[in-house]
Amino acid sequence: MNPYDRFVSEYARFAKEGRTYPLGAFERLPRPQIPPDARKVLVFSPHPDDEVIIGGLALRLLREAKWNVINVAVTQGSRKERQAERLQELKNCCDCIGFGLVQTAPGGLEKVNPKARAQEPAHWAQSVKAIADILAKQQPRVILFPHDLDWNSTHVGTHFLAMDALRTLPPDFDCHTVETEFWGQNPSPNLMVELSAQHVADLITALTFHVGEVRRNPYHLSLPAWMIDNVRRGAELVGGQGGAAPDFTFATLYRLRRWSGGKLENVYEGGRYLSCAEKPESLFA
Repeated sequence: MNPYDRFVSEYARFAKEGRTYPLGAFERLPRPQIPPDARKVLVFSPHPDDEVIIGGLALRLLREAKWNVINVAVTQGSRKERQAERLQELKNCCDCIGFGLVQTAPGGLEKVNPKARAQEPAHWAQSVKAIADILAKQQPRVILFPHDLDWNSTHVGTHFLAMDALRTLPPDFDCHTVETEFWGQNPSPNLMVELSAQHVADLITALTFHVGEVRRNPYHLSLPAWMIDNVRRGAELVGGQGGAAPDFTFATLYRLRRWSGGKLENVYEGGRYLSCAEKPESLFA
């Protein structure tokens, strides 16, 4: 008997069975007590749901380093009739996973995309100021935001919004930048972060609170497969061409740099793996 017949059929069975599982009907997940002076991590989410899709590193910093992770809701989606509902879903998701939440504006920012950046400078400047004000107030140690080729126009817009906001801050503003990917693969990640099965299950659990979105497209069920494929890609893109893959099942890929003296700097040469046995805060020493 060919064992791969069962291997593939079990994948297919669980993917189909998962459509029958409940959405957004779970208890708050366990979380540590966060010290009042904990370092802050800001996750600039283009849409409600991005905070947990790409949030593996943020979750590990919350749980293992006891850092204060705050999701910044850059937009609340493009459909105005859904924005209030999406905000409530986002609040429920963040409450489940343990992230704080900051709104950029009532209803979120609008027209966060490269076209608006090029053609509507006054509007764009107001959005940049909103992000810069949050950065100045929160003084984060780490910020997460999409890379510049993340395909979706709002994801790409959020990248440039974060970068433009950083450029307006005083020269002594310093933080680590972690560029994320979802819609478009990053051609040059330099960090692969291992996630345990429990991490992935908890991220999916929180993601189900975005009920309206995952009913439309049950992308929460494909998250494990995506994270498995990240290990395949990361072995070469992060570890080097022809390198041996680490013994990870699930991982998320990022590009880690540092904003210092008004510009981005590399923090190490080549790429780095962060296993579940290592402390995530060691990335930012």
